[in-house]
Amino acid sequence: MQWTKKGERPPKKFKVQKSASKLMATIFWDSEGVLLIDYLPKRTTMNGQYYANLLAQAREAVVQKRRGKLSRGVLFLQDNASVHTAWVSRQTLKNTGFSEIDHPPYSPDLAPSDYFLFSNLKKELRDRRFVDDNQMKMAVESHFDCKEKEYFLSGLKALYTRCEKCISFEGDYIEK
Repeated sequence: MQWTKKGERPPKKFKVQKSASKLMATIFWDSEGVLLIDYLPKRTTMNGQYYANLLAQAREAVVQKRRGKLSRGVLFLQDNASVHTAWVSRQTLKNTGFSEIDHPPYSPDLAPSDYFLFSNLKKELRDRRFVDDNQMKMAVESHFDCKEKEYFLSGLKALYTRCEKCISFEGDYIEK
């Protein structure tokens, strides 16, 4: 019901078409490309244990997709979100053999996933409508599949210009 003047017809209402819901994606990537994409299941909360399981999967992805790099050393950058600092996550990160790079608090400008990876993905997917979650997942994966290694390397090199202190990239680098 809506208030209208006497004799005036109410405005026409349009049917709203339901679109795919939002998905939370956790993406582990390095200078060569995407290592792992995980989509948080519906009605699941991202917590320390869930994230710890993702870290173990990320380590396995490095072993499978980047043979020999784990033995040369992997530098790992993540922000200070509570799931990243949970005890179970910290322990699992130690067990992966990755060397964590300290991330200053409240510094999204130093997180390549924020200023590079996700911002470019959002630009490409903006204004697109998906029939279901699977179609959205396919669009995300095809976005990254068509990128050359140089694309990912440029995102990490941009960290140099954003970071005041010099970071050694002797090992490989993974961004979460």
